[in-house]
Amino acid sequence: MAAALVRNGRVLAARRSRPVELVGGWEFPGGKVEANESETAALVRECGEELGARITVGERVAAASDGRIDLVLYAATLVAGEPTAGADHDELRWIGGGELAGLKWLPIDRELLPAVDALLRS
Repeated sequence: MAAALVRNGRVLAARRSRPVELVGGWEFPGGKVEANESETAALVRECGEELGARITVGERVAAASDGRIDLVLYAATLVAGEPTAGADHDELRWIGGGELAGLKWLPIDRELLPAVDALLRS
């Protein structure tokens, strides 16, 4: 699961600091669903753990698969806290639609960019 966390017409992107094969790649924050957990509950939990922020989860925006990972992207809104980079990320950026293509996205997250751009335009 991943969050297209939107604030003031910009979306939050997170740059990976580990594992080594992902270092420097940008992604939308999120993580894995645990047993007996809904997708939206997992996303709220993961954003709390990764970013130290509380979010609300909106509609499903897009999905992508690379044969190994199935990634579902949800629109999300910040409710409390200011996101900060945690153990898996070394930088966070709020970026506009025109800036999306300028980052070195992880391949699966790159597939979600057209949907994120449309979300930012709505």
